[in-house]
Parts: sequence; C-alpha cells; structure tokens
Amino acid sequence: MFKGVSLLFLLLLGLTAQAETWPGEQWPTTPAAPGPALQALETYAFPPRDDASRQGIRTDALLVIRDGQLIYERYAGPTKADTPHLTWSISKSLMATVLGVAYGEGRFKLEDPAAKFYSPLARHPKLTLADLLHWASGLDWQEDYEYAPLKSSVVAMLYTRGHQDMARFTAGHDAYAPPGQAFRYSSGDSNLLAAALKTIVGPARYADYPWTALFEPLGIRHAVWETDTTGTFVASSYAYLTARDLARIGLLMARDGRWGDRQLLPADWVAFNRQPFAHYQAHQDEAVPGGHWWLNRAADGAAQPWPDAPPDTFAALGHWGQAMYVIPSERLVIVRYGDDRDGSYRHNELLKLARQAFAGTVQP
Repeated sequence: MFKGVSLLFLLLLGLTAQAETWPGEQWPTTPAAPGPALQALETYAFPPRDDASRQGIRTDALLVIRDGQLIYERYAGPTKADTPHLTWSISKSLMATVLGVAYGEGRFKLEDPAAKFYSPLARHPKLTLADLLHWASGLDWQEDYEYAPLKSSVVAMLYTRGHQDMARFTAGHDAYAPPGQAFRYSSGDSNLLAAALKTIVGPARYADYPWTALFEPLGIRHAVWETDTTGTFVASSYAYLTARDLARIGLLMARDGRWGDRQLLPADWVAFNRQPFAHYQAHQDEAVPGGHWWLNRAADGAAQPWPDAPPDTFAALGHWGQAMYVIPSERLVIVRYGDDRDGSYRHNELLKLARQAFAGTVQP
C-alpha cells in the first residue's frame, strides 16, 4: 500500500512538473481561439486613431502569457516582437527586481539607512531603502509632467538642471514629512535606489549587474538601460525591453521569484513587493503602492482600484500607457505598450476584456 501511494505521489508530481512551462530562447506558443471576447479586446486596444492629433488610445504591443505559454500577441506601427520599447516608469519595477537579486545575495537589508549606500543622503539619516521602495522618502518632490513643467521636479531631473546626476539632484531636496510616514510618488526615489545599488554591488559589477543578475538568467536578450553622466541607471524611466522580454519578468513575479529550478528572487522579497504600503491613503494614485509595484488592493476603506480584476493582480506601470499586469490566481501575464496622450486608456477596461478573452479557459 505504501509503495503504491508513493508511486502515485511521484506520478502526480511528475505530471505537475511537466505541466509547468517555462520559456527557452523562444516562448512556447499555444494561440488562443478567436471569438467575440477577443474581438472586443482588440476593438478596445487597437482602435483607429488620428496620429496627427494624438487623441485616443494607441497600443503598440499587446501580449498575453497563460501558464507560461504565449497565447496572444499583436503589434502595431513600428513596434515588432524584437523591438525594445521604452517602458518609462515600468523601469522602477525593473529596478526593484534587480535589487531583489542583490537582496537574495545578502548585500543589504530593507531597514538599512539609504545613506549607508549613497552618502549624499547623509542629511536624511533616517531614510531607509524600504522607504524609497515605498515612494515614501519624505523628500519634497513634485511628480508633474508635460502639463506642468515649470514646477516639476521630474522634468528638471530628467531634462534640465538635474539630468547629469539625477540621484544627487534628488538628494538635495528638503523633507516635507518624516521618512516612511507618507506616500508621494517620486521618480527621484527610484533614482536614489539606482545610485545605492552601485555601492551595494560594487562599482566593478554595477554596469553589468542588471544583465548578469536578472536579464541573462531569464533569457532576456534585447534590454537597453540608459544611464546619466555618472553612469547611474535611470531607474525612473529609461529601460527598454521587448514585450516578450518584459513578460519574462512578469512570469518570474507570478511564480514568486522562481525561474525553473532556481529561486532567483527570495520569496520574502516578492511578498514585500506585493504588500501595500501601510500609510497609503485611498485615491492618492491610480493603484495602491507596494514595494515599487502597483497593487489592486482595497485601501483606507476604498474599493480596489481595478474592480474587474482579482485582488491579487499587481502591475508595473509607465507613462503614456505602458503596463504589465500579473494575475497569479489566473496564471496570466499581460504586457501592453502604447503611446496614449489624452488619458483615455483605462487599466480596468483592458483587464476586464482580457480576462473575458483569456481567463475563462484557464485550467484548474
């Protein structure tokens, strides 16, 4: 009896392992069947648009991974499967993932003072790495874009007086709140993390670290990440990946930091990424902040931001409609690149239509 049960257990284990699919050089592909739900998704994501006026939604890429297999992919305009696309603020979540590898190597702790790794922050001695990952540095930062450039800290950092040394520019800001006590979305916080990483892993490893630590183990071949003039990665904005390569990051996160038989990110790091910031107040942003990822979680008595998606949905989001959604309970990763200039794109609408097209056929 014991032997029979053991044999059955091993058989079931083997079937489970066989069912778990990972991409090699290419993604395993099982195209989803066309139908009205898929047509509705495409009608929303790829509508006709007058590019001269830049009004309406413009999707450059839409890709869906289910159970580790590529089931849907469509591109528009100049973007193709091998085109590294500007991710804008998805770069922030990428930096958090790179930091997770260093965390797993025992190179820092979340409660470490940020000044330990970046000396210009010495005037903010209580600021920790966890605070930066929560966008809760307490630094007086204005995250305004092209609609309010004159008062924008991020425009000054990226394009004018701060662009040569973005972290030092950010560190020079005064505080408006104690570290860790208030959420204020800040591209500057992300670039402080990029500067801290240089000390965390050492200058000799830094320039190649995103590739050796993360991209190469995942099979990402087309990544580009710009730096400022000090050689520090612009973690706020300037990473470029193909949609297929970005989906590898999503699958890694969907499977709690595991890639094949390797635990690339510690499970507690992924749990931190997906834990809501305790002092976030409802409606401060389009989703609830975690550890440099965005969460579909209820906060401060308010409903979850994307009501037509499961509460375990989390995302990396960027300017002008860049998005990667991870839905672990439905084993889905959705990558969407775009160039939306008028604010008409809605995360919830795309998630609703994508789930109607793809989530219903997920095997239990």
